[in-house]
Amino acid sequence: IQVLGLTYTRRTQVKSSNKTSALIVGNPAMPSVGEPPEPLTPLPYAEQEAIAIANILNTKPVLGRQATEETITRQLANARLIHFATHGLLDDLGGMEVPGALALTPTQTTDGLLSSNEILNLSLPAAELVVLSACDTGRGKITGDGVIGLSRSFILAGAPSVVVSLWAVPDDATAVLMTELYRNLQNGNKAQALRQAMLTTMERYPNSRDWAAFTLIGEAEF
Repeated sequence: IQVLGLTYTRRTQVKSSNKTSALIVGNPAMPSVGEPPEPLTPLPYAEQEAIAIANILNTKPVLGRQATEETITRQLANARLIHFATHGLLDDLGGMEVPGALALTPTQTTDGLLSSNEILNLSLPAAELVVLSACDTGRGKITGDGVIGLSRSFILAGAPSVVVSLWAVPDDATAVLMTELYRNLQNGNKAQALRQAMLTTMERYPNSRDWAAFTLIGEAEF
């Protein structure tokens, strides 16, 4: 509660500026993980998802090789809505104080993994919602520690609300749900927008594993 109160104070100081800014990241050029290292599989539906959401928000998504850690972290500070459509490594990768990482495009100076530890060192004073539309990596498993690690890191960095998955989700169903989420966010309530997105997705994908994985942590109102 104290952490959420602090994020509210920060937001009221910057809310008058960057009110409509959004950072939408989709299907980076994937890094390699594991032993031996193997590249994570591309996520074409995640790219379509990012493009559709960017159209709704009247902005341009950051896709493919453009989605480097340097580019993303530079834009995060001024973003009100932050969306990651990529692989989420929600297990303990080893050597991390806080489990969890998001896959981005690697460069000569970065590994392509935005870790929970790195997120903790960011400042997100303008953020009102972070959505981790993170698909299963196929390597390791989604754990409570990983989900909590990423969510807590974004909240401590200044985001009042985080949408995150509780289990592995197929990227085609996720793309439908996330597009519906942003259509419904115009009503002003994040929890209600997520609920309505789930109901709409359920009509097309009736299996609960395809639509029930995502939950909202933090504040429901903008």
